[in-house]
Amino acid sequence: MFQKMVIREWAEADRPREKLLERGRRAVTDAELLAIVIGSGSRTETAVELCKRVLAGVNHNLLQLSKLEVHDLCEYKGIGEAKAISIIAALELGRRRQETKQTDIPILNSSKLVYEFFRSQLQDLPHEEFWTIYLNTACKVVDTQLIGRGGNDFTPVDIRTIFRFALLNKCHSIILAHNHPSGTLKASDTDIKITQKIVRAAELIDIRVHDHLIFTDCAYLSFRDEGLL
Repeated sequence: MFQKMVIREWAEADRPREKLLERGRRAVTDAELLAIVIGSGSRTETAVELCKRVLAGVNHNLLQLSKLEVHDLCEYKGIGEAKAISIIAALELGRRRQETKQTDIPILNSSKLVYEFFRSQLQDLPHEEFWTIYLNTACKVVDTQLIGRGGNDFTPVDIRTIFRFALLNKCHSIILAHNHPSGTLKASDTDIKITQKIVRAAELIDIRVHDHLIFTDCAYLSFRDEGLL
C-alpha cells in the first residue's frame, strides 16, 4: 500500500522552507508559499498538495483567492479555521504592502546632510553614544545601529559589532557618529585612534568609511572635512 511522504521526508531541495532558504523567495511556487503559511497538510495530503488543490479551485488566481472568506476556504478538505485565517492574513499583508507608499530614503553624501539626518538622535544626551550609519552604493541609508554607550567622555566601541551589521546589511560604506556631551568640538586622541582602527578593518572587507562626525547640541565636526580621514 502506498504511504504518503510528509514534507520532512522529501529531498531537501523539494521542501518549501528549505527551497526558499537555499534558492530565494522567487524560486518558490505559489503552492509552496501557501504551504509554508499553513504549515502542514492532512493525513492524506502534503501541505503542498493541499495548496495546489486550493489554488486550482480559484484557477490559480491569487486575486480570486484573496476574495475568499474563512468559510469559503474551510470548504476545502484539510483546511480548518486556523489554516484559513493564516491564508487570509498572509494575503491581506500582501494587499497592504501594495498600498504602502515608499518613503524617501535619505542620501548622505555630505557632512551637512549627515548632521541634519542624525542630529536629533544625539541631541541633548547626558552621556556619549557611538553609532554607525550603513549606506548602499548610492549613499542611501540602509540601517543605523547603536554600537556603544558610555559616560561623559568615553564610549566603548566594539569594532566586530560594527562590521557584523555591515555584512548583514550588505552595505557599501559606513559613517561613524558620536556625541560630545561636554560641547567640545575637538577630536580626542582616542577618537582619532579608534577611527583609524575602524578604517583599517574596513579596508580588509572592502567597505569604505565615508566620515566620522562628532556631534554637539548645536554643531558638528567632520573628520573628512577637517582632513582627519
